[in-house]
Amino acid sequence: MAISAALVKELRERTGVGMMDCKKALQETEGNIEEAIELLREKGLSKAAKKASRITAEGLVDSYIHGGRIGVLIEVNTETDFVAKNENFQEFVHDMAMQVAAANPKYVSKEDVPEEEVQKEKEILINQVINEGKPEHVAKKIVEGRLGKFFEQVCLLEQPFIKDPSVKVKDLLNEQITTIGENIKIRRFVRFEVGEGLEKREEDFAEEVAKQMKN
Repeated sequence: MAISAALVKELRERTGVGMMDCKKALQETEGNIEEAIELLREKGLSKAAKKASRITAEGLVDSYIHGGRIGVLIEVNTETDFVAKNENFQEFVHDMAMQVAAANPKYVSKEDVPEEEVQKEKEILINQVINEGKPEHVAKKIVEGRLGKFFEQVCLLEQPFIKDPSVKVKDLLNEQITTIGENIKIRRFVRFEVGEGLEKREEDFAEEVAKQMKN
């Protein structure tokens, strides 16, 4: 089927992928833009995997301070200093700093979560399922699903992107890798919150940060 230039442009604006790749994706999905986005993400994952072993010794350290109450430092690495100076890359790094401020992850990826913490969470979830009286044949799937929610809470790459919850941070990272053509890694971050660990009244700073990101 014929694919309009306007549709290709819209897909490019939403994904950051090149025009030809966008056109091919739309042709393969018969003009369905949502399916085309998913297809490009799948291809992006493949391209990103090929670059995963490349050394990333350059990059950028960025910061974000929210109202003097929350502060984040984050390091995102690239292969070359040239990419570190790219405006789109710099915007991505700043978005990640704001993501950490708003969503408060503890780790970058699932692989960073200590095994003992994962096992402890599994035990809690298993006990929950048993107490709910769920049938044994569905208990395992329920635990796996809830464990996925646990990783979504504590791992930056597993979290829904706060500007667009339909996209996970890891998908956004892979789109950056595909678009820029270099390996990119979120190496580490640290988050400070005034009064953290002390008794205080509840305040939803995460919601404040999310609203600011959408403005």
